[in-house]
Amino acid sequence: MAIEVFAPAKINLTLHVTGQRPDGYHLLESLVVFADIGDQLRVSKSDEMQITVDGPFAQGVPTDQRNLCWRAAELFGETVSIHLTKNLPHAAGIGGGSSDAAAVLNAMEQLFEWPCSASALSLGADVPVCQRGRATLMSGIGETLSETDIRPLDAVLVNPRVDVPTPQVFKGLTTKNNPAMTPMPAPDQNHALWHWLADQRNDLQAPAVAAQPIIAEVLATLASLNPQIARMSGSGATCFALFETRTQRDAAAQTLKQRNPEWWVEPTTLT
Repeated sequence: MAIEVFAPAKINLTLHVTGQRPDGYHLLESLVVFADIGDQLRVSKSDEMQITVDGPFAQGVPTDQRNLCWRAAELFGETVSIHLTKNLPHAAGIGGGSSDAAAVLNAMEQLFEWPCSASALSLGADVPVCQRGRATLMSGIGETLSETDIRPLDAVLVNPRVDVPTPQVFKGLTTKNNPAMTPMPAPDQNHALWHWLADQRNDLQAPAVAAQPIIAEVLATLASLNPQIARMSGSGATCFALFETRTQRDAAAQTLKQRNPEWWVEPTTLT
């Protein structure tokens, strides 16, 4: 018996760094949504741990204990065989590894028919929210999660195919005590949502641009397509642009693919 699960791309529409604890963990506030594109996994019971990988971004993915999927299975406490089809770029700020690990935990709970007794937070700040896979307000170090209503958003994701190591980006933060997010508007207030999003931030965007200046080029290119919002997700380098309609989104994606064929460009719906 095998369980097949989807690991969607995680998008931080906002990401405010509001402080740092004495143990070094950063305090965050973020509105997290999920795309309808992502990795695919197949998990089955096995006498020994095993990971196999294919897909357009399979190269360089570890198949041993370095893989967060392996560590997720160890956290659950059972041995499984995992096949991962890697469709999302690496070190891209869209939670690929965290979403994969969360998918493994969810699959193992179905496969073995009992809940994981250990905290998914030990695998990383994004793993608990990725287990939910739906619009969530995340705060603290990733342990405080609150469901929120948000209408589906038409978006284009763009990654210039450069890696941005998360520790390097956090190290580049000049200020770690930044203003918190303001309260979200009601989900049926579309124009209020656009204004609210425009007033929020990704505090990791500036240090990520310093580490990989091409991110600024991506953001400028997205802005030239007249989206409602253009911003970087997570610690980068993936950026997103939100559009009012699917037609505008698809036209923007086509333009981006023609202008920058070396970039990873995907139209998607965020929920």
